[in-house]
Amino acid sequence: MENITQEQRATPAQHRAPGRLDRFFRLSEHRTSVRTELLAGLTTFVTMAYIIFVNPNIMAEAGVDHGAAFVATCIGAALGCFLMGLYANWPVGLAPGMGLNAFFTYTVVGEMGYSWQIALGAVFISGVLFVFMSLSKIREWLLNSIPMSLRFAMGAGVGLFLGLIGLKTAGIVVDSPATLLTLGSFGEPSALLAGICFLLIAVLSHRNVFGAILIAMLAVTAIGWGLGLVEYRGLVSMPPSLAPTWLAMDILGALDVAMISVILAFLFVNMFDTAGTLMGVAHRANLVDDEGRIKDLSRALKADSTSSVVGAFVGCPPVTSYVESASGVAAGGRTGLTAITVGVLFLAAMFLAPLAGMIPAYATAGALIYVAMLMMSGMAHIDWKDHTDTIPAIVTVVMMPLTFSIANGIALGFLTYATLKLLTGQRDKVSISLYVLCVIFIAKFAFL
Repeated sequence: MENITQEQRATPAQHRAPGRLDRFFRLSEHRTSVRTELLAGLTTFVTMAYIIFVNPNIMAEAGVDHGAAFVATCIGAALGCFLMGLYANWPVGLAPGMGLNAFFTYTVVGEMGYSWQIALGAVFISGVLFVFMSLSKIREWLLNSIPMSLRFAMGAGVGLFLGLIGLKTAGIVVDSPATLLTLGSFGEPSALLAGICFLLIAVLSHRNVFGAILIAMLAVTAIGWGLGLVEYRGLVSMPPSLAPTWLAMDILGALDVAMISVILAFLFVNMFDTAGTLMGVAHRANLVDDEGRIKDLSRALKADSTSSVVGAFVGCPPVTSYVESASGVAAGGRTGLTAITVGVLFLAAMFLAPLAGMIPAYATAGALIYVAMLMMSGMAHIDWKDHTDTIPAIVTVVMMPLTFSIANGIALGFLTYATLKLLTGQRDKVSISLYVLCVIFIAKFAFL
């Protein structure tokens, strides 16, 4: 029988856990139990499981084999969760980042014309840079040097970019020679069903229904099947081959001057999104000490950054921490055992390839539009009284979807911020790192 420590004797019986798990994940110290952690992991997985259907559809439009993209999504997410759980002991789930996958497909491959292998090379390089920064003080220096208004604007801009892609995919917004964009026809089944999916997600989420996004996507898929728009392919099978994406990244191809802004876009969005998510989850999970410092934040950032590198090997866009992890924390998740549970469930999901292949684009479009709305909430934290903060933030948010590029939105926002601060006598608000970035962005627009 395992010896009971003095700390365990002081812990309520319902929070005691088997010795090995207790010691490794420090369950008693966090006043949790194996049962609670497993339930929290299931909760987190269900709230973020939509990514196993959405990400392969987006990657397939870049020319990636759908089956391989599905398996890569599951494996990349699982490995990220295992790193977070085993190394950082945090209750955070990871998966390919929403917005970053759209940037990968529609901007880097679609607009800029690079192959998806080169785009994966850019993901790998940005991940390596993120790891390097996480191992040094550069990360903290860069995080502190970027103005808060621009940090919030980047998240909101990615959301608006994602929303436009969802609307375009559904056919709710279509191109127009006269007005550039116009409203599509809701007489088209895809537009109508995407709208229904979005509204259903919003209603279920408001009512705190468990797995709202997943339920809505499956419900709309079932409606499409009933209307003859979806072909039934089965539910379970052996996972498709990962061979088409395994080690397919073209690193040398990504070492192109024109790819600098792409690599920086992957890096910045991933880094700030990760930092915001981890800090938010930390407070909810009581991972903050009496002095306000977040416990093992450095380990969590290292686990997250390493996940992007590992994900590139299997064929994923940047793997990042998911804000949906807060749902698992609300269910009682406090340690890495929650993240391990999420990872195991992602591996089990590999056997749902037929179901993933049936999910139509209009179902994933409804989810994209909803997630986009959530990401826009960051604009509420911007100081609207100072126009030298507000205007650059708006430029960042608006130009991402209008130029169909996260990189362009970041560049134009940063340049606007630096220019306004300099011309209004606020040079002290512009950091050295921001000057360096502005020079890079000016060179991009002038010579590339």
